[in-house]
Amino acid sequence: MYIAKLFASAACILLGFTRVCASDALGLSVTLDYGSFTGTFNATTGITSFLGVRYADAPVGDLRWRAPVSPPTSHVGSVNASAFAPGCIPTTASHVITKSEDCLFGNVFVPSGTKSSDRLPVLVWFYGGGFQSGETNDFLPDLLFNSTTKPFLFVTFAYRLGQFGFLAGPQVAADGDMNVGLLDQRAGLRWVQRYIHAFGGDETQVTIWGQSAGAGSTMFHLIANGGDNEGLFRAAMGDSPSLNYLPTPSEGYPTTLFAQFASLAGCSGSDIMACLRAQNSTTLARAGAETIASRPTTLFPFAPIFDGSFITTRPVEAFTSGRFARVPVLFGSNTDEGLSWALTLPPEANPRAPNATETTAFNMITGQFPNLTTASFDSALELYPLSDHDNLLERQLGAMYGNIRYICTALLITGSAAKFGQNSFQYHYDNARLGSSSLVNGTLHGADLQAFYSSSVPFMTPNGDDLNLFAAMREYWTSFVTEQTPIASGGPTWPMARTTDGSPRLLLHPGDIQEEANVTALNTRCNFWHGLSDELDQ
Repeated sequence: MYIAKLFASAACILLGFTRVCASDALGLSVTLDYGSFTGTFNATTGITSFLGVRYADAPVGDLRWRAPVSPPTSHVGSVNASAFAPGCIPTTASHVITKSEDCLFGNVFVPSGTKSSDRLPVLVWFYGGGFQSGETNDFLPDLLFNSTTKPFLFVTFAYRLGQFGFLAGPQVAADGDMNVGLLDQRAGLRWVQRYIHAFGGDETQVTIWGQSAGAGSTMFHLIANGGDNEGLFRAAMGDSPSLNYLPTPSEGYPTTLFAQFASLAGCSGSDIMACLRAQNSTTLARAGAETIASRPTTLFPFAPIFDGSFITTRPVEAFTSGRFARVPVLFGSNTDEGLSWALTLPPEANPRAPNATETTAFNMITGQFPNLTTASFDSALELYPLSDHDNLLERQLGAMYGNIRYICTALLITGSAAKFGQNSFQYHYDNARLGSSSLVNGTLHGADLQAFYSSSVPFMTPNGDDLNLFAAMREYWTSFVTEQTPIASGGPTWPMARTTDGSPRLLLHPGDIQEEANVTALNTRCNFWHGLSDELDQ
């Protein structure tokens, strides 16, 4: 394993069998053409970190709702890169406290002993949060670096969220850009191409990875520009890829959402974009929070949209027709992806509400996919009989929502990659003992993050089987980054997907890692939902 072991002196470490001192490794100061950045060396982990590295101009004022300007146009001088920059403003806060619109910063983590000439593989991580929350400082690579057989760099980028990153509508289309949160990520990937060599990385060996909305992001980068990835990455990974409702800018949903947000922000009339760009961050943050509060059955109102410029084909059509970047992929999902979401919604969409019925389930689904018809929902009920779900409405609904948004998306991506001749790997994570919450038992959405990041605190204390599973998962993922083939010492061979449903998958269960063929019922359900892609705007 590539584990840094400390000597008594913090100035030197034992890297494998080689004694490496700070003077031999990459220096703490890296100079780019727009500034120099001084990072920090952690003697405990052996990691050199460059935090809060600006990769684009502040997207404020006239740059609001426009593609990021990257690299920065002004020289930033000498920067103390020892602390994370403020995160982007989430929609969960009605006013600005510790977050900022000026948030387009990245972080570079370099393993011990790296020299600028090493040209190591690079892993770029995009955080999740429904495109409405999330920040980079929750994700550190310590566990990943300690599990890999070959070194690599770890990079994270903040991107605009909610109404700042995903406002849409005809007004934005006419005077701005849509999906600017995704464009921020794209700018980050271009930054890697231009500058990562200065940190010892190889711009030709970039893998992108994310979870939930972050995995949805890697999916969008696979299909963006008609599948032209511009050479920005050579492989993609996604944990629970989120496939959301993708209307066009002129449809009723985004136009109504825009009008409501603008009104709450105090803007109207013919110069509405100018008005919005003149408002302060607090006003826009509050307007976004109030807009979301008025739509209590919709989980993520502000999300990527079918803009026709960056996203030129909706995902289902793009993958089934082969209009995606031809690179190796590793995607998967958890057993109970959709189980917990509805349990915090108001009674009309909450399956635990008194007198909840199938109409309650329909209300929850249409809160996320408003064009789903009652006829299609009735057909779905036949595929999800209540008796298959412990006769519990919440589990029946959870299975539907988990399939629509996450599980079937992983099948779609891995199956399509296999169909068009790419190396493709799919997994199924199952660990209900650790994956449950205080609301419900199951392997819930996000449970697999416990394997990769020490900041992800499990609901229960991991036992020996859990820890062994986590170690194997980290080895599989990091070897895919460095070798494009997932391998774990002591673990079974991960079979490549061979069919259009991404079969076989690798079952990741404590004490039981094995090949798993997708069951016929799941394939039937996924084919049903993907057959409704026009209705679901997917």
